[in-house]
Parts: sequence; structure tokens; C-alpha cells
Amino acid sequence: MADLKLGKLPDRTPVKLAIAVSPDLHRALADYATIYNEAYGQSEALAELVPHMLAAFLASDRGFAKAREAITRKAP
Repeated sequence: MADLKLGKLPDRTPVKLAIAVSPDLHRALADYATIYNEAYGQSEALAELVPHMLAAFLASDRGFAKAREAITRKAP
């Protein structure tokens, strides 16, 4: 096997997740999508934005990152 700087890419198969949200949250998400689309001059569906919104939220949550690091160290 070749010794490459780039390791094998991780699994990128999307996982479908269905959730129910409150009407207030749905309106807020729809408003966010409208503002996003106006800001960038392109139309992105809410369903396309939500995974990126969740990823950004998790990436910015330092408490989550610290706790997650602790549980991954415990994993066998």
C-alpha cells in the first residue's frame, strides 16, 4: 500500500433523519431560509440548510466538544 499524506476518506453516506418541530421553530427555520436566500442571492431549500445549521451549532458548542472528547476517550 502506498504511503499517502491523505488518509482514506471517511464514510460520507448520508443518513436520513426525520424529526418533528414545533410550529414556532418551523416558522423560525423558514424565516432563516428566506433571509439566507436573500443574503446569498440563491435559493436553498430548508431541508438543505438544516444539516449545516446543526453542524455549525455543534461545532460552536465548547461544552459539547469537551464532553464528547471525554466519552470518546472512554470508548474501547
